[in-house]
Amino acid sequence: MIKLIGILIIVIGFALKLNAISIVMAAGVVTGLVGGMTIPEILTTLGDTFVSNRYMAMFIITLPVVGVLEKNGLKQVAGDLIGKLKKATPGLIAIGYTAIRGALAAFNVSFGGVAGFIRPVICPMAEASVEKDGVKLEEEDRDTIKAMNSAAENIAWFFGQVLFIAGSGILLVKSTLEPFGYEIDPAKAVQAEIPVFVLAVVVSAIYFIMIDKKIMKKYKKKSGVKTNDK
Repeated sequence: MIKLIGILIIVIGFALKLNAISIVMAAGVVTGLVGGMTIPEILTTLGDTFVSNRYMAMFIITLPVVGVLEKNGLKQVAGDLIGKLKKATPGLIAIGYTAIRGALAAFNVSFGGVAGFIRPVICPMAEASVEKDGVKLEEEDRDTIKAMNSAAENIAWFFGQVLFIAGSGILLVKSTLEPFGYEIDPAKAVQAEIPVFVLAVVVSAIYFIMIDKKIMKKYKKKSGVKTNDK
């Protein structure tokens, strides 16, 4: 039971609102000590774990970059750009992004995901496509648009990355099944994934259109009432 003291340290540390990194480090060191590890062994384990998982923290780098871009008007520029396209709607933007994102995923090209691209670029464009008529989006509908665009990113990347012949998804399937006697040809696996990807895009597009029609109907009505009052 004493080996679980690390969990207790984390619970107490967060309850006291102490520094999160310090709490986790302390819990790891204490757990290692009660488990019979020496200080050099603990430091070696921490170092090896950090090196082997360093790419998992790369998204942290995007946060200050996105913050600087937003401070200098990235969202405004994205909104102004889409505001010039009269037929643009949140649903059409989400559908277009899903198709383009999935096609580029087939070449293992990444835009930065939800935090790096959807929030600072796509969401302002989708919101501006509604607000260009002079109406103001309600917070609930703004959240719906954010969720729709986030779904577009996740669907496109989830199904599109397997179209890359050397992608992690294909290699995972290959390495998992071959020990059991199943020979996996990556090229044939990609061919089998193409109709799955197309179906995913079509199904998501239908769902996005349903959401789009509901939102646009609501705000076109608001825009018409406002115009008539003038």
